[in-house]
Amino acid sequence: MNSVLSKSQIALAVATALSAAVMVTAPGTAHAGGTYVTGDFHNHTTCSDGSISMQKLVKKATDKSDTPWGLDWFVQAGHGGSGNRNCTLAEDATLATPAYPLVTSTTGELLGPNTTWQSSNPAVQPKGDPQGTAPNQGMWRWQALQEFQYPIIEYLSAFKSKPLFLGLESIVAGHEHTSMSVITGQMPASVFSTPLPSGPGYTPLGNANALSKWAYCFDRAVADTSRGVGNNWDCSVTGSANAADPSWSVTAQKLIPAGGTGTGDRGHLKTVEAVKWMKEFAPNGSYYVPAHLERAGPFNPNGNNGFNIENLRNFNNAAPRVAFGMETQPGHGASDQRGEYTIRRNPIGTVRVDSVGGTTYGGTGVYGAQIGGVWDALLGEGRAFWFFASSDWHNRGMFGSDDRRSSQDFYPGEYQRDYVLVHDTDGSRSLPDRLTPQEIVDGLRTGNSFAASGQLIDRLAFVACEDTRLPNIIGNAIVEGAALIAALNNTDVDLDSKCATLGEKLVVRKNTGIVVAIAVRDPVGTNYAPYTFPNPSLVQISMNQPINQPVLDHIDVIRGMVTGYKQPGAADYSGQWPNDWLDETTLKTPSDLSSVPAGARNTSAGILRTFNSATWKSLPNSGATRGFKVMVFRLPPVQASQYLRLRGTNIPPSTPWETDANGNPLSDLATNSAEVLKTSTVATDPDDGFPANHFLKIPCTTVGTNVPPIGTTYTGTDIDGCPSHLPVVGDTKYSAYDVAAWSDLWFYSNPIFIEVQGSTPVAGVN
Repeated sequence: MNSVLSKSQIALAVATALSAAVMVTAPGTAHAGGTYVTGDFHNHTTCSDGSISMQKLVKKATDKSDTPWGLDWFVQAGHGGSGNRNCTLAEDATLATPAYPLVTSTTGELLGPNTTWQSSNPAVQPKGDPQGTAPNQGMWRWQALQEFQYPIIEYLSAFKSKPLFLGLESIVAGHEHTSMSVITGQMPASVFSTPLPSGPGYTPLGNANALSKWAYCFDRAVADTSRGVGNNWDCSVTGSANAADPSWSVTAQKLIPAGGTGTGDRGHLKTVEAVKWMKEFAPNGSYYVPAHLERAGPFNPNGNNGFNIENLRNFNNAAPRVAFGMETQPGHGASDQRGEYTIRRNPIGTVRVDSVGGTTYGGTGVYGAQIGGVWDALLGEGRAFWFFASSDWHNRGMFGSDDRRSSQDFYPGEYQRDYVLVHDTDGSRSLPDRLTPQEIVDGLRTGNSFAASGQLIDRLAFVACEDTRLPNIIGNAIVEGAALIAALNNTDVDLDSKCATLGEKLVVRKNTGIVVAIAVRDPVGTNYAPYTFPNPSLVQISMNQPINQPVLDHIDVIRGMVTGYKQPGAADYSGQWPNDWLDETTLKTPSDLSSVPAGARNTSAGILRTFNSATWKSLPNSGATRGFKVMVFRLPPVQASQYLRLRGTNIPPSTPWETDANGNPLSDLATNSAEVLKTSTVATDPDDGFPANHFLKIPCTTVGTNVPPIGTTYTGTDIDGCPSHLPVVGDTKYSAYDVAAWSDLWFYSNPIFIEVQGSTPVAGVN
């Protein structure tokens, strides 16, 4: 209703609500509403193709002094398949522990994490079907997880009092990669109350048997047929064909689809069985999140490439509490191909096919970055399908693992992180130090989470409430104040009114008014970038803003309508994203979604509101309110079911090569320095590729006094000029690698659904 209060009464109401918010419980206190904690579930060690040991990666990811970006929880999740290096061996004495001391050879030489299993002291023999020849035989991932990786991760969790557990980046039958875990057996409560050994050797109290079995049964690269030597595993799924399936191997007791024509289709069917297995055997203790899912191109029915929207629907239909999201903001943010996405990346037949969308957009794949695209299509069905990000840590590219510069990857938590609301469900631990795997997986499943890069924001409260029936200005202030309280305390919004927050739905009658409030913290000061010189992307528009001091420029509220689930077999259930989405000459994309199949788009989605310094309220920049911004608005009386989601960035609209006039992210190809291959894989075809640095557009011109050369290890945080590793065209350096990533920051929130009675149900959300 319209307010009839005087201006002084209005001002008093707002001030009272906001003052109360500031004076409520001090920030950081755990509430009954849970606590937002930060984590990463996709990264690599020498167990697969990473460059450092498990001990070192755990330290880099969780230490809050040596690496100030330390995370609250951490899932170590290397590739499936196999590996020949003993990743339980440490690099140096700083990583040694009583149970896992440094190991030397019989002649006294240090054996580090690049030592093969069979060259270790004592030697370790891989089990199952042999791979390669001694002393470099590979160990199947199921054995490494069960016998070596789990014991050390459990020990490190107890030794460091950190929430750690194991996952896997599965090599997916019919597709590329997926971040997943089965937590059954991992980290029992007794881990933290049992005395640790004072000498070498550790016997775990829990196990990763369920995750190991899943890896044996369903990882495409685990070609072992031994049934897990001694485990006698049977990969059957209740209600499935199992032995009656043409792909079933009696010897291996699992599906082994044939290659050739139909490889992708058969592989996809195996992967649907994989999520069915998780639903049957670990319905509350597993997750399955396709990783960098645009990278390998579209789904290929005759190979193992990417994911189309129908594949995601199939997974979610088969196991909605397991397959509940996608990792559409990939790692590899400092790569010469941001996210390792590029045009002509993957050979399919004799043609090289683009990553879906051609590249990333502000570091996010097109499925998540494109308003009205794949993510909005899934949300428009009313699916609980969430947005996630990960580091995908492997190495620092041309730099050593301790250098603050990178031409490949960022450490877990250094650049990207997932903020997930978790609840202390066992009642015996204080958050966040004693989180359990179950509490973390439960949090991921709810969708009460957001992802941010480069510490653009580190607190967020987002709430939609039924009209309070108070005068508008009072009702607005109450909801806005509740959002601020939640953000200040890093917890959930707690109101007696009928409200919903991230990952939830608000059920209302038709013609109900909705009050929406947002509170964020834009951290004041520096982030974890090592660069102090002006952001070259913003220099283009005459802004002098240090890279390591980003400022939130604006927040978009995106709305889409909910029209219900698509039915398998219907014309709008499937849809491949266009192969020619990105024009390699202009670096532009289509102005609308008319070329996108109906099944992969939601044209009702669009920017509803944009907030910036002119329209949000900035709280006093000192004490508890430092860096906080609050905003509130109302939806007109609602007629149909819908959802709201947020995104924000440090880049103003119309910044050349970064954003369009509406603030949408543009193609990251303009900061990719890598060579692009020719269109054809046939050697005799004409060479129409692009040389390295061809697409670079944003100059980096600041000359500093502290610009260390590439050959040195730099551990500081004050490089004051364009760094030595940036590509040079003519006499000019250009923004690329980690500079491009630190310059261009984004956050994305998961949605709030509003279900209008008598309209389309939001069927996927409780």
